[in-house]
Amino acid sequence: MKINKPIKQFLFRQFKKNETKIHELNYLFWECTTRCNLSCLHCGSDCSKDSLHQDMPLEDFLKAVDTIENPAEHFIIVVTGGEPLLRKDIEACGREFRKRGLRWGMVTNGFLYNKEKHISLLNAGLGSLTISVDGLGESHNYLRNNSRSFERVDKAIELAASSTRLNFDVVTCVHQGNIGELHQIKDYLIRKGVKAWRLFTIAPIGRAKENPLLFLTKPQFRELMDFIRESRREKRIKVSFSCEGYVGEYEWEVRDSGFFCRAGINIGSVLIDGSISACPNIDRSFAQGNIYQDNLFEIWQTKFGAFRNRSWTKKGKCKDCKEYKNCEGNGLHYWHGGMEEVAVCHKEQGELIR
Repeated sequence: MKINKPIKQFLFRQFKKNETKIHELNYLFWECTTRCNLSCLHCGSDCSKDSLHQDMPLEDFLKAVDTIENPAEHFIIVVTGGEPLLRKDIEACGREFRKRGLRWGMVTNGFLYNKEKHISLLNAGLGSLTISVDGLGESHNYLRNNSRSFERVDKAIELAASSTRLNFDVVTCVHQGNIGELHQIKDYLIRKGVKAWRLFTIAPIGRAKENPLLFLTKPQFRELMDFIRESRREKRIKVSFSCEGYVGEYEWEVRDSGFFCRAGINIGSVLIDGSISACPNIDRSFAQGNIYQDNLFEIWQTKFGAFRNRSWTKKGKCKDCKEYKNCEGNGLHYWHGGMEEVAVCHKEQGELIR
C-alpha cells in the first residue's frame, strides 16, 4: 500500500523522536589527523600538510572507545581527517578495533590508495570505504587543487570497487564548475563498477566560505535534485542526496528516507584535540567534553542537549516556517558561532522561482 506524503512525514517524525530519546551511539568518527596531502578549495576543516595538531596517539583514542559499554550491534568507527592514509599506523589502528570486535571504515581522498595499501587495509579488517570524486579530470583536479588527483583517485576507486568485502561508496561535492558533468560522472562510475554514489553541496565553512563559485544557484540546486530523482528511477546506480538538509518538495524522492540530521543522536566524534562532539563538520563550539578529562560514553549519555532538543534553532527564517517540524533547523553544520540565522535553507533553494 502506497502511503501519502503527509502520513509518511508524520510517521517519520515519530520515528525521529524515538531515535532521539534512545540516542544509541552507533557511528563514531575519529579525526585521527588534520594533516593532508591536498589543499582542496572546499575544505571545511582547513587542513594542511603542516597541521598545528599532532596526530592523536592510537592509545588515547582506544582508552576513550573502551568506555563505551556494550557497543550497539551496528556500531562502527569511521576514521577521518585530514587524510587518514598519512598515518603510518592506520592498519595497526584497524587491527586494534577488530580485536575489540568493532567494525571500522575510512574516508579518504584516494591519493595514496594503491594496490599495496588496498590489500593491507583489507587484511586489517577495513569494512567500509568512502572516496571522493568531484568531477572528471580537470574539474576534479580544480576542486582538489592538484593536477594528479584524478589520475590517483581513478585507480583508487577501481581497486575499491573490485572488492566484494567492502561497503564502498563515492561522494561528490556539486558546485557550479561540475554540475554540468553529472551525467558523465554517473556513466563513469557505472563503468568502474561503483554501486553507490552520494551527492553533496558545499557548505559555506572553512576555505569554501570566500569562494561564491562553489555554491549552487537556486536553478542549479533544482537541477541537482531533478538529476538525483531521475537517476534513482533509472536504478543503474544507487544515487542519493546527502543527509545535509531538508529539501521540501523533493523529500522522499532523493534519499531512501526523510531528512534526519543524526548528529549527537546516533553520530558522535572524537576530534583531533580530544574534543567530544558529533559530525566533524559541526562548529567546534558544539563540543560537549574532552577525552583527556572526561569519560566519552558518560558524556554521550548525559550531554548533547543542544543536539537532541533543537528548539533553539527556531529563530530567524526558521521561526515561522511551516516545515520546521520536519526540518528542525536543517543540518547542524549550518549553524556556527552563535548565529541567529541558519546559513543555508535547502527548502528555499529547491523552491520554484516565481
